[in-house]
Amino acid sequence: MFFVDTIEIEGLGNRHYLAGGARAAVSVDPPRDIDQVIAAAARRGVRITHVVETHIHNDYVTGGLELARVTGAAYLVPAAAKVSFARVPVSDGDVIEVDQKLSVRALATPGHTPHHTAYVLEDSGTPVAAFTGGSLLIGTVGRPDLVEPRLTEQLARAQHASAHRLAAELPDDTSVLPTHGFGSFCSSGQAEGDASTIGREKTVNAALAQDVGSFVADLLADLEDVPAYYAHMGPANSAGPDPVDLTAPRRADAEEIATRLAAGEWVVDLRNRVAFAQGHVAGSFNFEADGKIATYLAWMIPWGKPVTLLAETPQQLAEAQRELVRVGIDRPAAAATGGPSAWLRPGDAPASFRRAVFADLAAELSQTEELPVVLDVRRDSERVDGYIEGSVHIPVHALHQRIDEVPAGEVWVHCAGGMRAGIAASLLDAAGRDVVAVDDGFDQAADAGLTVRTAA
Repeated sequence: MFFVDTIEIEGLGNRHYLAGGARAAVSVDPPRDIDQVIAAAARRGVRITHVVETHIHNDYVTGGLELARVTGAAYLVPAAAKVSFARVPVSDGDVIEVDQKLSVRALATPGHTPHHTAYVLEDSGTPVAAFTGGSLLIGTVGRPDLVEPRLTEQLARAQHASAHRLAAELPDDTSVLPTHGFGSFCSSGQAEGDASTIGREKTVNAALAQDVGSFVADLLADLEDVPAYYAHMGPANSAGPDPVDLTAPRRADAEEIATRLAAGEWVVDLRNRVAFAQGHVAGSFNFEADGKIATYLAWMIPWGKPVTLLAETPQQLAEAQRELVRVGIDRPAAAATGGPSAWLRPGDAPASFRRAVFADLAAELSQTEELPVVLDVRRDSERVDGYIEGSVHIPVHALHQRIDEVPAGEVWVHCAGGMRAGIAASLLDAAGRDVVAVDDGFDQAADAGLTVRTAA
């Protein structure tokens, strides 16, 4: 008998796996906070004997090197990956014995990266699952443009060939277990469903339904912007990441918070967007702890700039720290818990801004002679499907650098659901703009009476 346990990192849209038998297990693409993997092995009563990487990751800092060091496991990395640490190089066809009658077989699947390798879990020689990393995902494939722009088309073609190799060599009932594709920007498209098999992918995955020319053309046409912090993940993983430090940061009082803001550092309020709009430290930014804090904060903050975290509770602070170390934001400069009353100096008043829904915006546009600015902070692909007539478009991840492009006047900012609008509203508020955060689903815009156009 064998088992496969999934460790899901919802914020980054990734999954990591522990697979094994009665005594031993292999960890696949482990997250940086390795305590989760160690706990999973302890629950199973198994020893982690192998740690494998499908590729050098571009979207998160791996915990593989540290997990191998702590457990004494062999650390397997594709042979063609250039790294600065000792590891066991893996080549196509290599078989690694994990437990009695249980093994993993390396299968070269270039495309997401040139050295990408999938691992087929075999029980008594029969394939039962494929750890496909960033190659064949659920309903889509990993994007091929994260390594080098000049290689993108070549890697897209390789991605097509790799998907077909997996489909040809594995039985239809083989489970497909990718690392990316559950909201990760490493995915070239939205994953369809929560679980899949090789057989299902043959019926739903474009890589297996289209000829290579059509597939490559469609794949390259649909690629989104690459999160800025991705540029730092590959080098960190190639060099060998340091162990994480999740101890509580040094506590800052109201005076220090004000000093750090005055110095141009980032002070990030982790509370929900409703509480932030009602009252916050002027100049602070709102990245909700329950949102995609790691993705959007790492995407937008100038790399290496000190960050101070403001949280409602120590637990909220600790969870945010855990999220951030996964993308290389290792240690907050300082932190504080509580609320604005504890974070403001005596005599300082909290800042605030209005919240609204699309019906409020429609009423404002129909009644006001001086029309407000409507700012859409969704991604390009979202705007193509529909946008409010006359709205200005700056994706939230670009707003910090392009805030001077927002026209003068009151700004009503919206996204698809409210979370990104909350981030954008906090940036505009910190810049001294009069802002209203539209906290509503975009599917309500037309019903509210707003004119919604689609791109030609």
